[in-house]
Amino acid sequence: MLVASSADMDNLIKNASNSEPVIGRFAPSPTGPLHFGTLLAALGSYLQAKSCAGSWFLRIEDLDPPRVVPGAADAMLRLLEQLGFEWDGDIIYQSHRYKRYQQILDQLREQGEVFACSCSRKEILASAPHPGEEGFVYPGTCREGIRGSRSERAIRLRVPDEEIIYHDGIFGEQRQNLERDVGDFVLHRADGLFAYQLAVVVDDIDAGITQVVRGADLLLSTPRQIYLYRCLNLVPPDYFHLPLAFGNNGKKLSKRNGDMGLITRENGSNMLWKGLVFLGQSPPEELFNSTPGELLCWGRENYHPGKIPAENRQINFA
Repeated sequence: MLVASSADMDNLIKNASNSEPVIGRFAPSPTGPLHFGTLLAALGSYLQAKSCAGSWFLRIEDLDPPRVVPGAADAMLRLLEQLGFEWDGDIIYQSHRYKRYQQILDQLREQGEVFACSCSRKEILASAPHPGEEGFVYPGTCREGIRGSRSERAIRLRVPDEEIIYHDGIFGEQRQNLERDVGDFVLHRADGLFAYQLAVVVDDIDAGITQVVRGADLLLSTPRQIYLYRCLNLVPPDYFHLPLAFGNNGKKLSKRNGDMGLITRENGSNMLWKGLVFLGQSPPEELFNSTPGELLCWGRENYHPGKIPAENRQINFA
């Protein structure tokens, strides 16, 4: 994959900060305790915004109530404060924004961009032409009218047979044909919940987000979001996808991996150090036993996004 040089990336960030305010965000899901993978997203988005005197907002993505762990959001916020992170403005909760999502969905319906779909998962799998990049491709069954068997309806965005091309600030040029690789995708689920792809775009638009820094597991979602911006006649933000961290078991670090990589107040400084190293920032050895605040201060003054390696890799917590 194409990778921007350190000098090119630093100039890109510098020029962007000179032309318009930089507004970044961190948007964790409260489905469990803070772990190293989520900390990388917090650290990368925070340093990229703050290193060029930008704003950094915090959003809690509690869009899917069955997955939300009670108390997880508050615990995560307390820990981020203890680790020295400071955010701008009020915290946004997706669970408070359903009316806004409905407004945008209604707008897309008036524009003729969406359609109702009654297909069950089983029906989609049976009729999908081939596996896509993220599961089976929706074959357009209900594009011209309801043909599935369910009484419940999902709302899908109609996508074109064309390639979405964008430049990721870390992984370089990315290409995806939405119709061939994804198909018409869901904005409002059959169970009545709004889909992530709609909510994240609406939230970023309303917050004026100019740069999105998040994990590389969302690289394949980005073309859908860029196309949704196009449908709304708006310009998408710049995207920077951070490499994923894998544990000793070879699996991506997540809340499902038990205690591996969990962040606590006690190990916070060590984890921030590991995070800076993982992101290629090379903090000096004399900072190894520093406080979280000192590490973040060094990061704000020395952050270079061009040093971030464009590859997922393993990290050892021993």
